[in-house]
Amino acid sequence: MLRINNTLTRKKEPLKLQKPGEVSLYVCGATVYDDCHIGHARSAIIFDVMRNYLEYKGLSVRYVKNYTDVDDKIINRAAKEKRTWREVADEFIVAYERDMRRLGVKSPTVAPKATDHIPEMIQLIEGLIKKGMAYAVAGDVYFEVNAFEAYGKLSHRNLDDLRAGARVEVDERKKNPLDFALWKNSKPGEPTWESPWGRGRPGWHIECSAMGMKHLGETFDLHGGGEDLVFPHHENEVAQSEAFTGKNFATCWIHHSFVTLDQEKMSKSLGNFFTVDQIFKKSSQFPETVVSEVLRFYLLSTHYRSPIDFSNESLKVAKSGLDNFYVLFQKIDELSVDAVSVAEDPSLEKYQARFEAAMDDDFNTARAIGTLQELRAAANQFLKQGEYKEAILLGKRLRALGKVLGFFRLTANNWRYQSWELALEKPEGRLDDEKIQALISERNLARQSKNWGKSDEIRKKLADAGVIIEDRPDGTTRVKR
Repeated sequence: MLRINNTLTRKKEPLKLQKPGEVSLYVCGATVYDDCHIGHARSAIIFDVMRNYLEYKGLSVRYVKNYTDVDDKIINRAAKEKRTWREVADEFIVAYERDMRRLGVKSPTVAPKATDHIPEMIQLIEGLIKKGMAYAVAGDVYFEVNAFEAYGKLSHRNLDDLRAGARVEVDERKKNPLDFALWKNSKPGEPTWESPWGRGRPGWHIECSAMGMKHLGETFDLHGGGEDLVFPHHENEVAQSEAFTGKNFATCWIHHSFVTLDQEKMSKSLGNFFTVDQIFKKSSQFPETVVSEVLRFYLLSTHYRSPIDFSNESLKVAKSGLDNFYVLFQKIDELSVDAVSVAEDPSLEKYQARFEAAMDDDFNTARAIGTLQELRAAANQFLKQGEYKEAILLGKRLRALGKVLGFFRLTANNWRYQSWELALEKPEGRLDDEKIQALISERNLARQSKNWGKSDEIRKKLADAGVIIEDRPDGTTRVKR
């Protein structure tokens, strides 16, 4: 029985489906303002493997993964490059889909764009206002956190503690500093849409609620994303969605950990990231499928809820591990033995059961890879003993199970056995203590001038870098790492 760690309950729970045999899965996708980096690749590969395994178990999966194609970062990049926001978004959607193909990630069932769902967002916001869960002021609309008693249930945060950690000087139009924007009034140079509150654009959180409900219904089985999305994004999704429908938004919430570089989260804000495109260009001596399998092997060798540190050496180890499998396939391919009439050995079922037990345990790909390595060792032992038919059967089963993880897509003849040497220089621009203090000082000035947008932007940039700041009631700022 498949059991999944549910962020909502903090327990491993059996998979519960709204409809027998059908899985509904929503994953928060990319904000398309830059190239996909290795952290994004991890997220895409994790949910691709989850989908593969669910289908391997005979389930039908409806997988929705969105694009956030209007956002401050997209708008800022467009202004800087003197382009339209749509040109920027479209460019990086194309780049993202190219990288997914390179990584061997299957397309989702639906890949909705936020800007194609403005009517659904407006309808949702209107409903929240009618229910007394949101309020409009001067062209903006805010969700009223105090009106939703269960606020904080996903992130397991107490509302009083959240209030204490909120900034002292708040936007005076808000009833509560924790109230968040559902709709933003128009600003010069920004894309806008007509609404009952005047021209403006949607807030980030409302986008996923509207797209999730349209394509999967008011309640769906699985909702996934990175652990940095638990609060506030997913917490706010829960609040606005459940306030609107009166139903649970998602049955199970799945959150994966980060890719780190020198034990720090890899992120664009921190400046310590490698793009997927960089990796493929630097390894052009290999076919793209080889690079894809190396990246997948590396990323799946650690459980999705644990951080994984990126290095050239880790990719070299992954390449060597895959070489060992393909050497076995090469040996088997060279045999001229007909194994069709051979009854399957009971050991095959043993290894398959171990593989499934690993994947049933919260998609434990690290253990599953360990089982594949055991299967490879057993096949090699049969070869040494001259039991070729048994080795062939084990090899076939090995390929079939590896396919679930996205491995072994090449023939042994098309694999490249040379050692992995990738000259990746560590990126510059990472936040050191001096830069962190400078950002905190800049944020304090923004707060003093009541520029809450700038203040929140800096807070998020620091959070992306693993630096959490809390504003105390006495006006001082506490820094945690």
